[in-house]
Amino acid sequence: MNEQIENKLLLENQFLIHQIYEVAEHFGFETRNKYQLVDKNKEQILFIAEQQKGIFGFLLRQYLGHWRTFSLHFYDKDKNIVLAAKHPFRFIFNRLEIYDQNNQKIGSLQQRFSLFRRKFEVLDKQDNRVMIMLTRFTFFWIWSYPFFKQNRKVASVNKKFSGVFSEIFTDKDNFLVEFHGSELNLKERLLIIASSIFIDLMYFEKHD
Repeated sequence: MNEQIENKLLLENQFLIHQIYEVAEHFGFETRNKYQLVDKNKEQILFIAEQQKGIFGFLLRQYLGHWRTFSLHFYDKDKNIVLAAKHPFRFIFNRLEIYDQNNQKIGSLQQRFSLFRRKFEVLDKQDNRVMIMLTRFTFFWIWSYPFFKQNRKVASVNKKFSGVFSEIFTDKDNFLVEFHGSELNLKERLLIIASSIFIDLMYFEKHD
């Protein structure tokens, strides 16, 4: 990851994750997920794309939804991979493992059991918990996903309404990623950004 991207991710506190529209979703087909990470000026910082291609990947998306195994690549403007995420097969308690550009693990996101609320832990590369995401009661607060570190709210991912057409006919979702202060380091911020994709795939993908 080049220095310019690192500085932007460290110094700015608001980013938008924008899911890229796929025409095939109008016809009931689940296509490969693609996203843009943009700053407040709508400048693209990262492009994120699901990697499973071909008929096998197509069938997995249609029938297994977020339980399937898949991987995501995060690209910079020069199409270099700067981050990768791998989702192993899970029937319950989904997990996303995050790797840097050198294929070194930087952390994981692990779904946990919780009644009436959505919960997962942000883990470091040794699987030690560094943050927790815990919503309020699900039925009333399904759009806001706050992150806590030592009982302090350090970040949040908020689903932004995409418009009636998008919400009804497609999976196109927008998420506002907010960092509250400068406490988190670059790796922790990258894990929060990856969490926004994790949230979309777990809670808002149609084929669940």
